[in-house]
Amino acid sequence: MRPLEAHINLANLRHNFQYLKSKHGNKTLAVIKANAYGHGSVQCAHALADLADGFAVACIEEALTLREAGVTLPIVLLEGVFENDEYALIEQHDLWPVVQNEAQLQGLLACNIQKPLTVWLKMDSGMHRAGFFPQDYADAFHRLQAAPQVAKIVKMTHFARADEPSVGMTEMQIAAFDAGCEGCEGEASMSNSAGILDFPAAHRDWGRAGLALYGLSPMPEADANLKPVMTFKTKVFGVRELAAGEVIGYGSIFKTEKPTRIGLIAVGYADGYPRLASNDSPVSIDGKPSRIIGRVSMDMTMVELNDAAQGIGSDVELWGENVSANAVAAVAGTISYEILCNVKRARFVYQD
Repeated sequence: MRPLEAHINLANLRHNFQYLKSKHGNKTLAVIKANAYGHGSVQCAHALADLADGFAVACIEEALTLREAGVTLPIVLLEGVFENDEYALIEQHDLWPVVQNEAQLQGLLACNIQKPLTVWLKMDSGMHRAGFFPQDYADAFHRLQAAPQVAKIVKMTHFARADEPSVGMTEMQIAAFDAGCEGCEGEASMSNSAGILDFPAAHRDWGRAGLALYGLSPMPEADANLKPVMTFKTKVFGVRELAAGEVIGYGSIFKTEKPTRIGLIAVGYADGYPRLASNDSPVSIDGKPSRIIGRVSMDMTMVELNDAAQGIGSDVELWGENVSANAVAAVAGTISYEILCNVKRARFVYQD
């Protein structure tokens, strides 16, 4: 059997949630959209069922998967609805939709439901991706407040650069949100993972723990309190010894500077390991640091064997306890969100 596994440590997931909730100080959603950032939404939801105040997903399909698996906690639909007939399913399954534009608002006001909904009303406080502008927000709020379809409104916004704490944009967004919410009473939600970790002024009634829930800080500096949830690992299944001056792999992008032992490992870009991490991306082999050499192929990749004891059968950690997914993402010129979500064709092993 191909030795590529993603080990998901649910105890670390629970630890991270408890840390983030204590940091935030109020109710906290566990964001498990995109299959829990590649970790398995159903398994993660069940692991957090006695800790989380609710979950957040992107769309109704993700929410229904959780409901069918027996998840009963509140679920926020971060993108809201795409078709107005989804409101019937939202009522049936007791979901909390985000309303982020006039079309969604009008669709909700026109729908025929019997049980009023909890609605999260989104403000565009500066990111300019979705939400009502601050000057239009109170009007939208009061129209929803007067609607028989609505039982409760949670005010929300989303930060554009909270992972860049020195630029000042988050403080500007907090001020814009507060100004736009003037006269709109009720609960609010501002903090994503970066907001929870670094912006106490954004700690309102509801936090939204995303990337940090999985043990990776979105901030420039790592947070030692976070524990990685996914360990992506494989094994060496071939060894080759080359003299100095030899090139290896597609495109011959790596040339040995000295006699080199090369290990062939069972992972490639078809499994979600980033092709742009070719040459010098960190790995751990039998617990010792090493690196990718040559170009990442579809199914196989090469690593440098620095220890005579390393060979066929050696364990290779691609990221996890010893190698941060953030470090791999940096070499690949991307973000850890992307590489976590891309993991596939691996055997998932859940442990608590």
